[in-house]
Amino acid sequence: MAERVGLDGHDGEQMLDKSIALFLPSLQGGGAERVMVTLANAFAARGGSVDLVLVKADGIFLRDVSPEVHIVDLDAHGVIHCLPGLVRYLRRKRPHVLLSALKHANVAAIVARLLVGGTTRLAVSEHSTLSAAQASLSKATLRGKLLPLLMRFTYRHADAVIAVSSGVADDLSRAIALPRERVRVIFNPILADSLRSLSAEGLGPGIDFGGDVPLILAAGRLVPPKDFGTLLRAFARLLEKRSARLMILGEGPLRAELEALVDELNLGANVSMPGFASNPYALMRRANLFVLSSIYEGFGNVLVEAMAVGTPVVSTDCPSGPAEILENGKWGRLVPVGDVEGLARAMDDALDDPNPPDVASRAADFGVDRAVDDYLEVLGLNSNDIVPGHPVP
Repeated sequence: MAERVGLDGHDGEQMLDKSIALFLPSLQGGGAERVMVTLANAFAARGGSVDLVLVKADGIFLRDVSPEVHIVDLDAHGVIHCLPGLVRYLRRKRPHVLLSALKHANVAAIVARLLVGGTTRLAVSEHSTLSAAQASLSKATLRGKLLPLLMRFTYRHADAVIAVSSGVADDLSRAIALPRERVRVIFNPILADSLRSLSAEGLGPGIDFGGDVPLILAAGRLVPPKDFGTLLRAFARLLEKRSARLMILGEGPLRAELEALVDELNLGANVSMPGFASNPYALMRRANLFVLSSIYEGFGNVLVEAMAVGTPVVSTDCPSGPAEILENGKWGRLVPVGDVEGLARAMDDALDDPNPPDVASRAADFGVDRAVDDYLEVLGLNSNDIVPGHPVP
């Protein structure tokens, strides 16, 4: 059960030495949230005393948090309003290290640590390409305009800055005038063994796999950065040459717009959008091809997940992550962002490839143990603080 940290509470239990706190807004679905849960569980599995501090303790990934991880619910309405509760938490628990993720949460964590002082080591992690994310905003809100400025003045006060890809690191350094040598790159960890086990399960009720026709799979929130519109247009071009089916997993505000595009392109018989799938990996394993069509990413977790279960991939060469994952095309075809013809051609070529690369072997390079070792090094924790070699659940 989550501990609630109110603004008028008491000191609570005695602090624990060498404790690790991870801070982010919530556990609503997203790549950064999944990574932070994976790290929290892995730190706990290695013997750490781990707090997962959330602005609001809700979200689909709550169910994946290990019983060994203590959830702290600041119970605030937004990151800005969580600052008093976060300050109280840091003063009361004095964790040895604090790791935060996502831009607004990172700024709040830095401000809170500055207000509290003390010896807590603070690392902030950057999970998206800042300049691309800012450029894609449909409306330049005041908060959106201020965020890079706030990052410019606060990130220099963090003990460590972590980026999930070299592209994210390079962009962050340029965008907020942070020396590039201050940004450490740690690729996101993927639980490959767990994904392969899940991929062997049944598809579940209500999923129409589509028989012998090749299945192309995509997954992500139905939002502009994922650019599923380009994917649908490219798929329409592909159908001019061959039979295929396209399934897009996910939910989001663009569902109605994408469904209208499906109708406009007369794709209703070949495209399905079943929403959120409790086990997307069973579909990934059975798909003939996985496609990432994003305008930008930070890393591209879902690309590695598809590779981990052995599915060939095609991706846009978007900033940042896919080119690094695929080693500039060695492990899957890369297409310019927004290139309908190029994406259609790449999907066609991939489906016809008689010798697809062993993508699972590349996915193995993004294992949890390697990422955890790197995080522990950046966080200043050594083998005397956390016992290495414990299996990750």
